[in-house]
Amino acid sequence: MSRHTLSVLVEDKPGVLARVASLFSRRGFNIESLAVGPTEVPEVSRMTIVVNVEGAILEQVTKQLNKLINVLKIVELDKDASVQREIMLVKVKADLESRSHILETVQLFRAKVVDVATDAVTIEATGAHDKLDALLRVLEPFGIKELVKSGLVAVGRGPRSITDRSVRSLDRSA
Repeated sequence: MSRHTLSVLVEDKPGVLARVASLFSRRGFNIESLAVGPTEVPEVSRMTIVVNVEGAILEQVTKQLNKLINVLKIVELDKDASVQREIMLVKVKADLESRSHILETVQLFRAKVVDVATDAVTIEATGAHDKLDALLRVLEPFGIKELVKSGLVAVGRGPRSITDRSVRSLDRSA
């Protein structure tokens, strides 16, 4: 199995997320990551879905997604031809002895401290999945108190956009 990132443009309507997620669920596929948010077109949302499936199975799922009435467009984003990021907040135990080492680690990974308490620091880090996993491995010996990661968000490199004229036609203000 291999990891695939799908960028799915959908109409911003109630129930669309549930229908898309249930399509994967009915076929027994686990969604590794799911992020949904608005696009530059007011009535269109973008779902970034990461799944770990074989190529032939992915093609079948993509065909089924295309049949859903509120799905406008699906593009598989190649890792090398797209910019992919996640955000992570991690609360780490930080006593007086370990605090300076933790702060050095934060700088090394170009992360930032967003909250400080007497016995813990909360760190915000943004980057590729591998970078965030590496940061967690370094911080783990200090003691992870709490962790939250967003789903992956991604966009293709270069000037092209997946929101073409047909998708933009949904924008009544254009």
